[in-house]
Amino acid sequence: MVVQTTEPADARERVLAACRAMDGAGGPVPLEELAAVTGWSTRQLGRRFTEVLGTTPRAYGEALRAQRLRPALREGREGGATVLDAAFSAGYGSVRAFYEQGAARLGMTPSQYAGGGSGERLLWSAGWADVGGEQRRRVLVVASLAGVVAVRLGDDDGALLAEVAAELPLADLAHEPEVLTDVVAAVAALARGAREPDGSQATPPPPLPLDVRGTAFQAAVWAALRRIPAGRTLSYAEVAAELGRPTAVRAVARACATNPAALVTPCHRVVRSDGGLGGFRWGLEVKRALLAAEQQR
Repeated sequence: MVVQTTEPADARERVLAACRAMDGAGGPVPLEELAAVTGWSTRQLGRRFTEVLGTTPRAYGEALRAQRLRPALREGREGGATVLDAAFSAGYGSVRAFYEQGAARLGMTPSQYAGGGSGERLLWSAGWADVGGEQRRRVLVVASLAGVVAVRLGDDDGALLAEVAAELPLADLAHEPEVLTDVVAAVAALARGAREPDGSQATPPPPLPLDVRGTAFQAAVWAALRRIPAGRTLSYAEVAAELGRPTAVRAVARACATNPAALVTPCHRVVRSDGGLGGFRWGLEVKRALLAAEQQR
């Protein structure tokens, strides 16, 4: 008999059991098999899985398979194998599934990713941002037609752009300041925190769409970060516990460190359990200023 009511801790353990089954398979597992692993019905499984992880079992499995696809594509490029060789080695059972599902997970066609982003058009622009209303920095935004791909903070536009281009060296990076005016302004508003340039109280900008690329675990961490309200913080351990992975504190820290879209995904709102700031890719002074400004709201 399937239990109709499950305590939260028990639900997390059952969801983790389903995740481990898909981890072992390297991709999606039929719902009936996952239901047998968890002791739920297939309907309960779908509902509980989404409640705990914020995604469906199918989407989680596809993300795992895409995670295997990325290194397979890179290795194939270096070893002379075809894109379809990489597809089948990653567990895609058909050409159609590979190109439909693989492209959705990579944010571009698999051939484009294997070629270092060849043919993908990315737009970029940069502007000034007063971080926390105090520290003046350049903010560079890279976006696809689907959303923000990357945000970088620094002092030199060329260096920031080169950093983004390293992941997709053959992508077509087009400077489009007019197209991205509103996007850059929205990111600069996130950097200011609580105050407008004239000192008045800021109105939080609407959420920006994202088109970021990462592993299934990274995606789960970044989604959890976006749920942290401005003016609040969580520890790395608390984020790990929220994801049902209480021992994955270091993995959470790594996901924060590799967050491609600073400010839009607020990794600066994650601190150490002892109250220390922890790390921050753009410097602890910037992290401190961001948190101070947001806490003034």
